[in-house]
Parts: sequence; C-alpha cells; structure tokens
Amino acid sequence: MEVFVPMDEALTRALQRIEQSVSLEEQDWEALTAGSDLISVGLAADEARRRHHGDRVTFVQVVEVPLDNTEAADQIPEQAGEVRLIGRPETVSQTIKAVKALGDWAGVVPVTGFALEDLLELCGNKSEKLERLLQQLRQAGLAMVSRVAFDALGKPEPILAALRAGGMDVASLCVDSPSGATFREALLEVASWKRVGTVFRSLAPLARMDPDLPSTGYGDLRRVALARLLVDNIGSIQVDWARHGSKLSQVALTFGADDVDAVSAVASSDQGWRRSPREEILRNIAAAGLTAIRRNGGFEEVADEG
Repeated sequence: MEVFVPMDEALTRALQRIEQSVSLEEQDWEALTAGSDLISVGLAADEARRRHHGDRVTFVQVVEVPLDNTEAADQIPEQAGEVRLIGRPETVSQTIKAVKALGDWAGVVPVTGFALEDLLELCGNKSEKLERLLQQLRQAGLAMVSRVAFDALGKPEPILAALRAGGMDVASLCVDSPSGATFREALLEVASWKRVGTVFRSLAPLARMDPDLPSTGYGDLRRVALARLLVDNIGSIQVDWARHGSKLSQVALTFGADDVDAVSAVASSDQGWRRSPREEILRNIAAAGLTAIRRNGGFEEVADEG
C-alpha cells in the first residue's frame, strides 16, 4: 500500500511565498536548500517552467572553432545551428578579423563567441569602449556573445547599457559559484535587475568549470530548480549538454530547465544516424514528456528538415 507523505510545512510556506512574490526569510531558505524533499521543489520549478514555455524545450547544436585557428576550420557540419568561437581574445583587430573569417565560412549559420568579461578587459574595463567594440563585432557578423559570468558584472547597469547600445545580446548569464549562500545572493540580485531579459537570453545555474567542491547530482538539480523559481525576469534556464552530460541535462528538464546548450553538431560516422547527437537529444527530451524545438545560435527556431 502506497503511503502519501505530505509536503513539509516549512517547504510549503517557502514555495507559497515565492509564488506570491513575498521576500523569503532564513527559515524559508533552509527549507528550500537543506530539506530532503527535493521532489516537491522540482515539481514547483517544473510548474514554473511550464508557465513560461509550456512543454517546449529548445536545443542548439554547436560546432566550436578556436579563435587562433579559424583558417583551419573543416567543412561546417550539416546539423550545426551555431558556430562558436572559443578562446580568449588578445587584440581588438584579431577579434574582429576572426569573426569576419568565420562568418564567411559559416554562411547562414549564426556565429557566436567570447566571454563578455574578456571583451570588457580588452576594452580596459571601459563600458563606452565596450559599446564600440560590440558595434564593430555586430557589423563583422557576430550574432551574440556566448556568455558572461555573474561575478564579472559588478554593478551591471553600465554593461547592460553598453550591450543595448551596441545592439548585442548575451546567450548565457552564468551563475556558477559553488557556494550556496553566494548562489542565493546571486539569484536574488539577478531577479532584481530591470529589463535584463532583453539582453541575457538564458540563465545557466550550473558550473561550467569544475568547482573546488564538486556538486552532487542532487545539488545540481536543486540549483536548476531554485534558478527557475527565483529568477522570473530571464526567460530560459539553460543546461550544457557537453559539460553536464545527457542524463543530468535530461533530468534537469523536469526541474525547471528549458534550453539545452552545446549539443554536438558532429556525428560519429561509425555509429549511424540513430546514435547521432541530434537523435539522442530528441529521444531524451521526448522521454521527459516534452517537445523538442531546434534553435540556432541567435535563439531563433529552426525548422527540422527531417
């Protein structure tokens, strides 16, 4: 006989306060972050995701090209929806030249690249210079900056203004500090920023670099759920297929995530199409009870050619 276990009263209270947009107290945080009932937190985040996106989950297949070796790029894979420049830019001229070269090679496939903090450093940490560089990169063919770390933003208003004036969006705002308290503070701060969702297309709550104290799968799923529950001003919660793996990415879709980044665009020739990255991501999304929507590097839906 199955026994029904009611949700903990403290967790019920915390989730109700989130739904009512009431400030959380310390006991609420304790219930959300330290309680054993992760399933109820996940269900609440899944409901929040469905309010934003219904049953739709977007994914993008990416081919990466080193910044210092754009001329050696192979033929663009047929399934690529994004060509991403990777590497730290050293000069403005090198950066613009690489974007132009890759744009000629990629054709209609959007070219993305760079960490915004690296571009800002290239500009001497001057937001007005960053604005000009972003304009130059957009004219050279850059569709979007790949990412920015929350810790790099400091006071975000000048950087957000530079992005808007430069006509450039950022694909992912990465909140990847391993500290629970810092993660909490970061989410609340992001949630307080005005019109941030018009510039940052997704929030990535999981670490892209290995933290000093590796998270458990439970900890990762809790972070995804809290990101969806607490940040309502950025449309998408993103997980990284290449970094976090297919299984964690799939389960994260039931805990509030709705966008999967960095699915490989390259299929192994000896495995057959049924085991290609495209087929694997489609199967995983369908198995989670959701509808897969292919997108490109500009966050535009792409018709599936079958």
